[in-house]
Amino acid sequence: MAADKYVIPSHLDDPELIGLWTLDEFLAMVIPFVWGILSQHILIGMLLAGAGWWGLKKAKAGRATSWLLHMAYWHLPAGFTGMRATPPSYLRLMAG
Repeated sequence: MAADKYVIPSHLDDPELIGLWTLDEFLAMVIPFVWGILSQHILIGMLLAGAGWWGLKKAKAGRATSWLLHMAYWHLPAGFTGMRATPPSYLRLMAG
């Protein structure tokens, strides 16, 4: 009886899921699918959604969940990531 009284989560650091997918995987599937519905190319939208999910899953494999955000910080324009407290990525040496 005492074992059933307290529930201890075994995976505290798991990301939040929507169905079976994380938020970024879900968006990688939904955006092409919605585009396919709106443009009346549902099969192409489904194929692009599957390819987007598979590609994102492969890109994130074995890395931290914020890996894509870090890559965006280094390779995309400064306003893309929305991080205001960090210096621009082109500043490699800082005084101070």
